[in-house]
This record gives sequence, C-alpha cells and structure tokens, in this order.
Amino acid sequence: MGVKITTLIENNPDDNRVLYSESGLSVYIEIDEMKILFDTGESGNFIKNAEKKSIDLGNLDYVILSHGHYDHSGGFRELVENVGNSFKLIIGKGFFNKKFKVLEKSSYKYIGNSFDESYINEMNIPVKYIEEDIFYINENIMIFFNFTRWNDYELLNEKFVIKQDENYILDDFSDEIVLAVNLQKGLIVILGCSHVGVVNILETIIKRTGLPIYGVIGGTHLVDADEQRLNKTIEFLKEKKYSNFRNMSLYWRKCITNN
Repeated sequence: MGVKITTLIENNPDDNRVLYSESGLSVYIEIDEMKILFDTGESGNFIKNAEKKSIDLGNLDYVILSHGHYDHSGGFRELVENVGNSFKLIIGKGFFNKKFKVLEKSSYKYIGNSFDESYINEMNIPVKYIEEDIFYINENIMIFFNFTRWNDYELLNEKFVIKQDENYILDDFSDEIVLAVNLQKGLIVILGCSHVGVVNILETIIKRTGLPIYGVIGGTHLVDADEQRLNKTIEFLKEKKYSNFRNMSLYWRKCITNN
C-alpha cells in the first residue's frame, strides 16, 4: 500500500516562505488511489497552497474534520464553493456544538464552525457522523472516536467551553476524531489538536487495535502544558518507542495559540 502525506497548511511558514501559513492544520493524504483531506485550516489558503504544489482537490474521496474549531474547519466553505463537493464528509458526533473561548472579564469569543448542518444539507454533501469507537473506511484506514482518559495529567483546558442554552460548560471535546493508516511497519496516526490529550489518544488506539504505532503527525496542543504534563508525555513516548512505537517520529506543532 502506497501512502503520501502532504501538509497543505499549518502555523509555521515553509523554509522558502512560498506557501501561506496560519493557525490550524490541513493535510492531504494519498493512499493508493484514495484521496483524503484532513482538516481545512482557518481560511481557504490551503487551497492556494495545494495549487502551488500541483495538488488537485477536485477529486477528493473524503474530507475529515477532526473537531469543531474554526482553525480546523474554517476553510471548508471555501473548498465546497470554489473546488467542489464530490466527497463524503466525516465528522464526530457533536461536531456542531457551539464552541467558545473564555476571555477576560468573563466574556466569550466564538471559535466554532462557520457552517452548520443546514449548509451540509443545502450543498448535498453526504456526511458520516462518527459514533463508533473505530470506524473503518476500509481494512487499513480507520477513524477513532470516544477516547478513554487514562491519566490524571492531561486535563481539559478551562478556557474552552460549549454554550448550551444560555449556559457555558467545559468542552470535553467528545467530538474529536483521529485518523490512522495501517502500514506494514505499524499505524501512522494523524491528529487534529489532541484536546483530549495525545497520550490518552495514543494509548486508546494501542489498546483497541493491539497494533504498533510507527508515526504520529499533527497537533499535540502542548503549548500551554505544565512541566509535569510535558515530562509525563515525554516519558510515555520514550517508553513506547522501545515497545509499541518502534521507530516513531513525532511532528510537534502548536495549535490555537493566539485565538
């Protein structure tokens, strides 16, 4: 099975400063003949980057949105209205929760999606809401959902909340989904933001599948982590490197640092 993964946009500029960069993430994945877009960044600039890389987004099989924050779903409308809608959308149950960030003086900033379910229906986009612990696109491509919390140091960030009626409650990010591709050497795991904790996510995947993890790409949301959490995360990765992870490479990136 051939796999090629191309980052279309993230928060760090490329070495030659040719491509657009912004908060968030968008990744283009080719698996044999299948084409998947994982997240759509903050704006439509990932489309411009795809053009510069000579990547055709007009024949996508799937668009997967990891969670309902604007810098991971913000470019979705641009994709639909400027490129096309011939794909199937995959999102977690709860993706359309009304997400906010707590600001000073108990004020709130909306940081959710720029579209709702009615837009999906209006544009005739087939959608799969993930509720299963593991959803198989095929035997080697999996979506993970409903992560177990295995530790006491990956705490939810109190600045992220959901509005229910007139109340604001802590966002538990139960809508977050993760993509994994099973290769001969092990799983390649593609993360959106890891709001539920990168260790929780990886431990859940290992225990559910019994498969080794070969590589991890995407957001770990450790920019606000305290020293204990950082050290525990490093310990986990070092430990697993010699058992379940083998030759694991980890791409660290910030996620929603300036919202």
